[in-house]
Order: sequence, then structure tokens, then C-alpha cells
Amino acid sequence: MSTPRAAFCAIDFGTSNSAIAIPAPDDAGQTGMRLVPLEGAHLTMPTAVFYATDADDLPPAARPGPSLDDALPRCFGRAAVQAYVDGYEGRLMRSMKSVLGTALVDQTTEVGQGLGVKYLDIVTSYLRHLRHQAEAAGGQPLSQVVLGRPVYFVDDDVVRDAAAQASLEAAARAVGFTDIAFQFEPIAAALDFEQHCTQEEHVLVADIGGGTSDFSVVRVGPDRIKRLDRREDILASHGVHIAGTDFDRHIELTGILREFGYRAHGPSRPGQPPREVPSGIYFDLATWHLINTCYSPQRVMELRNMKSFYGDARHHQRLMTVLEERLGHELAHRAEDAKIAVAGGGGCSIDLGLIESGLNVDLSEDAAVGALSGDIERIAEAGRDTVARAGLKPADVDALYFTGGSTGLRLLAERIAADYPAARQVRGDRFASVATGLGLHAARLFAA
Repeated sequence: MSTPRAAFCAIDFGTSNSAIAIPAPDDAGQTGMRLVPLEGAHLTMPTAVFYATDADDLPPAARPGPSLDDALPRCFGRAAVQAYVDGYEGRLMRSMKSVLGTALVDQTTEVGQGLGVKYLDIVTSYLRHLRHQAEAAGGQPLSQVVLGRPVYFVDDDVVRDAAAQASLEAAARAVGFTDIAFQFEPIAAALDFEQHCTQEEHVLVADIGGGTSDFSVVRVGPDRIKRLDRREDILASHGVHIAGTDFDRHIELTGILREFGYRAHGPSRPGQPPREVPSGIYFDLATWHLINTCYSPQRVMELRNMKSFYGDARHHQRLMTVLEERLGHELAHRAEDAKIAVAGGGGCSIDLGLIESGLNVDLSEDAAVGALSGDIERIAEAGRDTVARAGLKPADVDALYFTGGSTGLRLLAERIAADYPAARQVRGDRFASVATGLGLHAARLFAA
């Protein structure tokens, strides 16, 4: 009697969001893969950890667990983000993946009450939570894993790039994985597409999420699909740190914060042109990780004393309502919702009645285009650069594969596609295609 293979999984440890896939045998006994619900029915979870200074003050939905040092409670994903937004005392850690390959990875950061945790231990903590969720869903321990990795953790530095992968592998071993493999994220994104290829093709993978827009030119085909080592099939990779959160900021500044004094002017003075209202507070309100800094007593007092700077007293009153009632994150959510509403074309109306009864802002598609056009052009340029780095011309691109949450923005997808008129457009799962592809690779690698 043969010994059963150990259970395996695949983890997409993303900068903004993460997911995990486990085996799901079909009716014929073949090994397929399924994504694990991580928070309710959500198959992806924000890559975020919130260390709380007092567990009793956290909302019940956060369900904190013991921290690495058993001195501070912590929660993960949406619960972590919500605890931070709601103003609970503690430290929110996001984008932990970005510390890999840097000197920060082995440094200690304070998370509350004078207690420190190494950045790599924070990564380990998050991976342990994913593994625990997957083991609970699959009903068995997991010891084998395929981890996704970018083509370059660190650009133009092979030593730091190797160190980044080694750090991620060390974190995976620390949570109990004993058999660890890696697959490139653009290859993972292209694996599902490749299953339907009948001939060799060049695919431009556009992975555009919340923080970065990444492009890869990948060679796929029926003669390559069973190869486990696909490094030579990644012909070029390139990207820019512009993506969904930047779109949200521009939409909020242009479509919402003008009603609160952004780009407004002060009262007229004899012989002097009116001065523009100071804009720093508006940029901070439109930058997610800076919103809580706007609520400090000193800053609120400073802005309250600037009433005379405003030519329209309503602007100042609305701004103070946002600050005093801590509604900055709610405005950011309204901006994101507006972006999504105009993503497929057309305009929308933004309800701001929580600030002032009857206050609404209309956002037209033309206004959204004007707000986002600069960023969209820079992203499209990164795609063109990637194709050129691969030694190809636009006409050599056979297909565009769109993945990542921000590719749902029609304006963006159409602009990228315009550079490759002969390429067919294929849309993967915007939030889970990388995890799905990693799962396919894990099944090929580990399934008996």
C-alpha cells in the first residue's frame, strides 16, 4: 500500500491582498484546486495585521488572537483595517511584502506598549494565519506549498532579490511548511490562459492592483504547459508604482474635496488677488495611510483657526465636520465607490449627506477621465516599455491578459489595449487569478 502524499497548498502573498488554494478532487478523482474563504465568503484578504494595545477595546468581529510574543492581541485582513479605521489604539501593518529584500526585514518595529516585533515575524504571523485558515477548511495539516513571487523582488540587484526569496522561504518554514517551491506571479496569472492555447503565443500580462501596475511578456503554449521551470518563458517584466489607490486619490480630490475647499480661494482683499486655500490637508485626507494624522488635536485646532482663509464658509464647515467626526475614511470609500461606478462608463452621483444634509456631487465620465488620464498614460507607457524590453513590437503581442482589481476600470483597459490592436483581450479573475494559477502549478508539482 502506497504512502499518501502530504497535503499541499498554494499561497498568493500579495502586496495588497492575499489568497490560498488547496486541493479539491473532482468526481473523477483528479486533483483540482479551490480557493479558501478567508473572511466570511471572501476568497481574498487584505495583507494587513493590526496589533492592538488593548484586546477588550476591539470590536467582536476582529476576533483577535495572541501575538507572536503573547503580550499583544492582533487581527488580520479586513478586521485589521476596520480596527484601524475605527480609531482603536494599536499599529496597523500593511504591504509587508515590500520589506523583503530590504534591511528592514530583520529590524524590529514597535507595535504598542513599548513592545517590538521583527518585520519578518510579522510576515510569518500573517502566513501562519493563512495556513491555519486553509487547514481548517481542508481538514488536514499542510506541509507542502507553492508560493508566488514577483519576477524581481528588488530591481537590478540579484543579491537582494535572492535574499528576499530566502526570507519568504524562512517565514514559510517557521509556520510549518517543509516542502517549499516558488512560481513567478506572471506565469501563475498566465497558466489558466495557457490551458486553452493551441499554439505558442506571446502574452502581455497586465497585473494592476492597488499599489503597483506590473507588466510581463510571457511565452505560453501547449508544448510548454507541463514544464515546471518557466523562467525562460518570462521575456521581460516592468512596472510602475501607480495603480488603484492613486486613482482613488485623484477621484476624491477632483470629485469630492472641491466641495470642502480644495483648490478654492480665500476672500478678496483690496488690491490683492485672492489666495488659494492651503491644500496640504486635502492631500492627506485623500491618502489612505495619512488620514488618521488629520485627526490630531493640534491639527484640528490649527484648521479650526483657519476659517478666515476660506471665501466660502460652507467649505470650512464641511471640512471641520469631516475632521471632528472622523469621516475621512468614509470619504475615501465614497471615492473608491465612485471610481467603480464610472469604471464601466457613464457618470454617478456621490451622496455626501453624512456631511451635510442634501449634499451630492455629480461625477461625469469626462471628469473622471480628466482626473486619471495622466496616471493611465504612465501605466500604458510601462506596458509599451515591457514589450520593447522583450525585444518585441506591439504587433508581436498575440494576447493581453488582464488581472488585478484595477483592470476593471474600462478607461484603463481600453487605453492599454489601444497599443496592441491585433491582440485579443482576455480577462482573468481580477482578484484571484494569480492564486488560481499557483494552485494549478502546485497540483502539477505535488499531486500524486
